[in-house]
Amino acid sequence: MIEAPILVAPTGMHRLAHPEGEVATARAAASCNTIMVLSFTSNCTIEEVAASCDAVRFFQLYVYKRRDIAAELVKRAERHGYKAVVVTGDTPRLGRREADIKNKMVAPRLRNLEGLLSVEVESGGGSNLQAFASQTHDDSLSWKDMAWLKSITSLPILIKGVLTAEDGCGSGLNGVIVSNHGARQLDYAPASLSVLEEVAEAVAGSVPVLFDGGIRRGTDVFKALALGAKAVMVGRPVVFGLAAKGEQGVRRVVEILKDELELTMTLAGCPTIDAISRSHVRTEQERLRSFM
Repeated sequence: MIEAPILVAPTGMHRLAHPEGEVATARAAASCNTIMVLSFTSNCTIEEVAASCDAVRFFQLYVYKRRDIAAELVKRAERHGYKAVVVTGDTPRLGRREADIKNKMVAPRLRNLEGLLSVEVESGGGSNLQAFASQTHDDSLSWKDMAWLKSITSLPILIKGVLTAEDGCGSGLNGVIVSNHGARQLDYAPASLSVLEEVAEAVAGSVPVLFDGGIRRGTDVFKALALGAKAVMVGRPVVFGLAAKGEQGVRRVVEILKDELELTMTLAGCPTIDAISRSHVRTEQERLRSFM
């Protein structure tokens, strides 16, 4: 059991923020008794993170055109004690990241792919990362591929990137994660929070619904739980903490969110997580209707 419904979301390339990278993040998550989802594009390997601490870990997966790469990574994660696979399903192609194109972003060293796939590709003067993704990501990815994934592992599988009720209740997997990928995939996609409730209602408790997107305060955690999430995942703040103070910084980020959630619950009259209900929040539409 984790101490609070706050997980570390998969974010890539942590050594861009701190020399110890994902190892420091994993240790912080373990000390906070929470779950870390290791990114497919981590700078530390599946094995290095597993050896760094004794904690519950999930592994995030992108399904590439070469299915043997996905299969090998899943087997490595399973062999080294990871407890679930989180498939990112909203990236059949990389969104247009204009800052990366302008800055000629270079795909950094992706340790988990060493010996499997080269990241050295021709960018044509733009983003090397985007060129790499366009050559490797499978834009034909569909639900039938989830059946294939289930056939190669005994681990639970969660799908990340759900923004509609149809996808939420139609996955047939072990959990869904409501996320718009940090709003970096598709301009004008809905904010994750705005669709959380409809996805949770569609799933109707058949599998856990997690929420990933825009969590910055304990009050944000409270709102997500009230709208149907079983837990939230935190991405950017974790990387900010890692950049500021390494493992200690990540630990402090999680502690602040836990403390703020507890304070919010106390002031809202909720002695337990289960006491948080839909009645504790009002959407913008509900607020406007009250004035009509």
